[in-house]
Amino acid sequence: MATGQSSPGPIIETLSKYMVEARTSALPADVARKTKHHILDTIGAMISGATLDPGKLAIKYAGLQGGAPEAQVMASSLLTNAVNAALANGILAHADETDDSHAQSATHPGCAVVPAALAMAEKNNSSGRTLVNAVALGYDVGCRIMRALRTGNPFEGNRGRNFSSHAMGGVFGAAAAASACTDFNSRQLRHLLSYTAQQASGITSWQADAEHIEKAFDFAGMPARSGVTSATMVEAGFTGVEDVFEGYNNFFDSYSTSPNRDAVIEELGSRYEVMLTNIKKYCVGSPIQAPVDALLNIMRQHSVGYDQFEKMVAFTSSGESRLTGAEQSMPDINLRYLLAVSLLDGDLSFEAGHDFERMRDETVVDICNRIEVRADPSLVTPESPRQGVIELTTKDGQTFRDHVVVVHGAMENPLTTEELEHKERPLLSMVLGEAKSDRLIAAIWDLESLDSVRDLRPMLTP
Repeated sequence: MATGQSSPGPIIETLSKYMVEARTSALPADVARKTKHHILDTIGAMISGATLDPGKLAIKYAGLQGGAPEAQVMASSLLTNAVNAALANGILAHADETDDSHAQSATHPGCAVVPAALAMAEKNNSSGRTLVNAVALGYDVGCRIMRALRTGNPFEGNRGRNFSSHAMGGVFGAAAAASACTDFNSRQLRHLLSYTAQQASGITSWQADAEHIEKAFDFAGMPARSGVTSATMVEAGFTGVEDVFEGYNNFFDSYSTSPNRDAVIEELGSRYEVMLTNIKKYCVGSPIQAPVDALLNIMRQHSVGYDQFEKMVAFTSSGESRLTGAEQSMPDINLRYLLAVSLLDGDLSFEAGHDFERMRDETVVDICNRIEVRADPSLVTPESPRQGVIELTTKDGQTFRDHVVVVHGAMENPLTTEELEHKERPLLSMVLGEAKSDRLIAAIWDLESLDSVRDLRPMLTP
């Protein structure tokens, strides 16, 4: 039995009005620049993801679905409808551990937001400027929704335990980004948010995925697809509930025992969540960034390497983790393996981080056996939640120690444009070639001059 519609409350009304304005508002120069950094970083993740099993499956799946030729599947010439493209490109974006992360909301916003924005921008022939605004808006909405739910530990309490913040925040970010490529009014945007809330899902069982395939769907493919679904349904005329945030049986009461709804609209228009989002320096799991950086700092500063190596102790906040520990079969999230190849190579490349065969190499195994991992809870602070320490002892008894408080690429210590290009060029060129990669990078930096996002298609095709 229907309970009747109520008028929208102040939170969803404020947010929906902001979403209308954000489509065309001029972003501050530093926000626009940082947003383009994340667009390029996510495209780099998508293109390089096409070389990995989750990405290959995503492209195969999209090809089997058919669909109106509205948007491109990255690293291919395939065109499909916007929903299928968002799904495939989301999986591509998180086929690996290359994409960005937002610590305060415990989300990976780029892998859901950017594929959704690109799909709708292509479908509706939007400009590059609209794409930039759409992505910035997606980060703002998705991250704020999770801030509102994460009052303390993620989904603490008996209700909502084990829901995945990555998927939940991602779907709202994707829907908001997709909506920025439409001409929806405030009421339509409230309906979009209601359809998005109905599709918000995901549980942390992804932690048991040994091949990163379901994880790519959970973090990115599913939320990107669902966000674009919300947008295209409202675009087709679907109507819905006026207030899914404060109304009858609303989203926040359903998923949290103590939500902070005000966080949804806190500092809208002045605090841009993209500015608080980390870009990974290395294409490996977030908890491994700081220990690898610390090891490479020691090697550079003290001119030591494998020839002098005797043993190593790695300190992380939680120590030996099931996700990054010695039993982890995926090289890009196995802490000991990644420290071993970094010691051998003097750097950490995409190729080394994905070399399953090298995990069985005798020299690598020997180094791994001489690495101890210890827990140090003091390495988690509100200001720097992902710290790492390495103590390396040489054969002649010297011990060198490095403590990375803020890894380069984190929001407090962001990569420069040049440093980001240094990361992205190898990821792009392995599929697109160097010349096309250079053209694509230049086009991203000048997105405001792009009349149609569809003009990027030739640069994204091998």
